Amino acid sequence: MLSRRSFTRAIAAGWLSGTAGLWSEPALAQRALVEAELPQDMVWLNANENPEGPPQVSLAAMQEVMPTAWRYHFQEFRDFYRRVAGSVGLSSSEVYVGQGSSEVLQVAIAAFGSASHPLITMEPTFELPAGLAGAFGIPVVRVPLTSGYYADVKKLVEEAGNAGGGLIYICNPNNPTAAVTPKTDIAWLVSNLPPNTILLVDEAYIHFAETPEMESALRYVREGKDVIVARTFSKIYGMAGLRVGFGCARQELMSRMWPYRSGVISIVSARAVMAALNDAQAIEEGRRKRFTAVRNELCAWLRGKGFEYIEPHANFLMIDVGRDVHEFSQQMARLGVAVGRPFPPLTNMLRVSIGAESDMARFRNAFERVYKG
Repeated sequence: MLSRRSFTRAIAAGWLSGTAGLWSEPALAQRALVEAELPQDMVWLNANENPEGPPQVSLAAMQEVMPTAWRYHFQEFRDFYRRVAGSVGLSSSEVYVGQGSSEVLQVAIAAFGSASHPLITMEPTFELPAGLAGAFGIPVVRVPLTSGYYADVKKLVEEAGNAGGGLIYICNPNNPTAAVTPKTDIAWLVSNLPPNTILLVDEAYIHFAETPEMESALRYVREGKDVIVARTFSKIYGMAGLRVGFGCARQELMSRMWPYRSGVISIVSARAVMAALNDAQAIEEGRRKRFTAVRNELCAWLRGKGFEYIEPHANFLMIDVGRDVHEFSQQMARLGVAVGRPFPPLTNMLRVSIGAESDMARFRNAFERVYKG
């Protein structure tokens, strides 16, 4: 396992110096897109953001606390952690609150990965865990997705067993494919975890899934299994720029993660989350309903035009453009629509985030123009 000192050194050498050691070439190409000169009215459908932004109650809470943001507000954070933990039926000793779910993934890798305990990950998926593991000197074992574009749980378990243990990473629903690993597969995986193996489930997009095959892995945390679940307020709650996420695990696992925590959450962000949790069910249901309507409209348009895509269960989807997606994406950007970065080996697949209705109208127009050449 990484020491706190080596963890900090790896972050300083890799993450804070430009991420060159953490990100793949496609991801760096996406960063170049952001830094390029682009149309002022650019439509950004490249980062799975929520165009609704923070709920109104959160905006009001942030405005109220802003004049006192000169203080740390340390005395408030114990209640804040309790509220976040209580929102998923856990105690504060079973929850780690960090700067987005990315920090939770980072800390889990630091706590449970090592030269002898690799990260075993599905591919393609969110690149950050594998990038971090590589920066920390932790081996990475990549397992191709199933034909349904979700995790091959039997192969993941086989690789963990061959390695003598490790950290298995699953993004569910998966980024970039928006496919769901069925609940029976997750149940089998938990029941068949090899010795010295921890399962890390990234549920950043779970609130957008409506299929009965989707089930949160939080049930296994409550049962005391070797499972960590990462959640975020960036997606359904529209707080990506506020950077609040949390991890859930039984207390013994959590105690191994705590030494790596940063412990820094803005009071403005904390108040925004607290306000949203007061009306969480209504916020989640309303936003899921609106997103589903826009997503379904896009899918219907794609079917009508004969374009193939992966059935989505998140706030994005992947479309088969029939040719290299890198050049396709560049042409889209020149027309004022930014789309997702390439995700090898799905080099003919274009990931597009679901935006507002007006955004998707711009997308459809640009997509058809580029597709037809």
